[in-house]
Amino acid sequence: MKQLSPFLWIVLLLFLLPTPAGRLLLDLVGGLMLTILALPFLLAGVGWIGWKMLQSKMVSCEACGAASLSSSECCSVCGEPFSERSSDHFPSAQQDISASNITIDVTAHDVSSDSSD
Repeated sequence: MKQLSPFLWIVLLLFLLPTPAGRLLLDLVGGLMLTILALPFLLAGVGWIGWKMLQSKMVSCEACGAASLSSSECCSVCGEPFSERSSDHFPSAQQDISASNITIDVTAHDVSSDSSD
């Protein structure tokens, strides 16, 4: 059997004995473990805050509906300039939008194949 090195015996004794050095070592290990466990939650919180800040700077084009940053003067998709109303950001569910204003009526017509060339 292999014997443990003297360094490992000292570390084990520091963990087991209630000395100030043992308490310091346990506090450091506990703090490190707490940091490792809390880090994903902290990063998720920072990411969520960043997403909300980016979302607050977005504007939607009234002509084509594309989303763009509010710092631009016109839509990058259709070239339509943004109006003051489009700075309200995305339309919310609380706005009353009638379906007749946002739907397109399509009618079909038969085309005869009898064309005289």
